[in-house]
Amino acid sequence: MTALTQSVPARNERRYQFSWADAGPFLALAALLALGFLVNPDFLSATNLSNVITRSAYVAIIAVGATFVISSGGLDLSVGSMVAFIAGITIMFMNMMAPSLGLWAIPAGMAIAVVTGLLCGLANGVIVTVGKIEPFIATLGTMGIFRALITYMTNGGTIPIDRSLREAYRPVYFGTLGGIPIPILISAIVAVLGAFVLYKTKYGRKCAAVGANEDVARYSGISVIKTRTVAYVIQGVCVAVAAICYVPRLGAATPTTGQLWELQVITAVVIGGTALRGGKGRIWGTIGGAVILELIANLMVLSDFVSEYLVAAVQGVIIIIAMLVQRFSK
Repeated sequence: MTALTQSVPARNERRYQFSWADAGPFLALAALLALGFLVNPDFLSATNLSNVITRSAYVAIIAVGATFVISSGGLDLSVGSMVAFIAGITIMFMNMMAPSLGLWAIPAGMAIAVVTGLLCGLANGVIVTVGKIEPFIATLGTMGIFRALITYMTNGGTIPIDRSLREAYRPVYFGTLGGIPIPILISAIVAVLGAFVLYKTKYGRKCAAVGANEDVARYSGISVIKTRTVAYVIQGVCVAVAAICYVPRLGAATPTTGQLWELQVITAVVIGGTALRGGKGRIWGTIGGAVILELIANLMVLSDFVSEYLVAAVQGVIIIIAMLVQRFSK
């Protein structure tokens, strides 16, 4: 009995032990804020920080879903194209239903966006798990499909939202609740739900187990196919939520919507401490990673150190460095 009672506190102590890996993204965030202030005092103004966090909300929302996919041992390169495709479907449906439903076409369009995202995620998951195709190849293929579909839908141009809906839909991006921009509130809700599922539910533990060792998870009675497929479905729903928030910003969908977002999403997840090889996911680190990326882009705009046109190049360097750190810290 004594050994048993001693082992329980020991396990709890290990469970809640402070980890520098967990704190890393937030230490980097604090250092970046300090550097930004030294470069330009306006960097830490409430207006600038609010704009930065609002712009990072879309990547953060998608990256929450990507945390599930990556921690389960998968990868999704199609998220940027999926955003564009879902945005196009949403606007087309809203415009079609506006004459009969009026402003009710907006919530109806949002529902269609979520269903479309769910189906896109399910398609990716089934191709990867049932089709047994490498996630990189499978989602590279769907990336091309989604981008081609939105290009076909727009005929190479744009799909603008109906004028009768535009003003009513604008608050989803430009509105505030209690002084906090709505996209920030939505991303916070998605992060809290994602953290609860990943850390507090059986599915979250299964997700990590499958990513850590697929064979061991299978022998333990975990359905690898179901677990990974659900992760892709979660990813698709998160992409849909991001698209819903993003559409009012420009009021249209184009073939370039969401371009290179897959790079930003994966970079945010890796910076946040989620292992790209699977088995470990950190939702709050992912959120911090998304904010870090947008802060770096903002700092490049406010300073003359590096051209703002090299933002994607800097993000590419960051993900390579983050992967090297993960590789040599194993």
